[in-house]
Amino acid sequence: MGRRKNRVSGSTSLFGFWFLVFGLMLFSCRQNYTPKPHAYYRIDFPEKEYRLYDSIYPFTFEYPVYGTVTPDTRPTSGPYWVNIEFPEYRGTIYLTYLKIERNFDLFIEHNWKMIFKHIAQKADAVDQHEYENPDLKVYGTIYDIKGNAASSVQFYVTDSVRNFLRGSLYFSAKPNQDSLAPVITFFREDIIHLMESIEWKK
Repeated sequence: MGRRKNRVSGSTSLFGFWFLVFGLMLFSCRQNYTPKPHAYYRIDFPEKEYRLYDSIYPFTFEYPVYGTVTPDTRPTSGPYWVNIEFPEYRGTIYLTYLKIERNFDLFIEHNWKMIFKHIAQKADAVDQHEYENPDLKVYGTIYDIKGNAASSVQFYVTDSVRNFLRGSLYFSAKPNQDSLAPVITFFREDIIHLMESIEWKK
């Protein structure tokens, strides 16, 4: 009798073990796993603060203290071309100055082609906003380029008579609107401040 009891006990124990394994497998198969959204690194931005840039250039402007102003040394650059560099964010605002000599319409046309025929080819949309300050004779437009374009913000300011200054924001990174969105928004504010602080020298 004792031996038979031991066999029954052993069979029950083995049955319980497989029942537990099967139950766990069944439970795990019913779990619904939702993939987590792709996360981006948190970026800490400095406080907004500006300083005046005044040199031999025919214009002055205010730029962020966390940026560095350097002359544009590219072979194709002209006189009074300057860059505002942000090494920590791998970003640069390129400023291209042109003197108007009865070619204002040509500059406007070239600016339009640069944005809508080149940069905006991979864009989802382009929003433009006019800016003017009659007291300082500064008139311009800022272009917000949506999507994974090479540049997300372009702009120009002019007095329509002598001075034409074109600017563009670029990052040394693969265009990705989602990951760059906070950075673009941050530096767009600096571009607006730059446009508002531009003054022409006589």
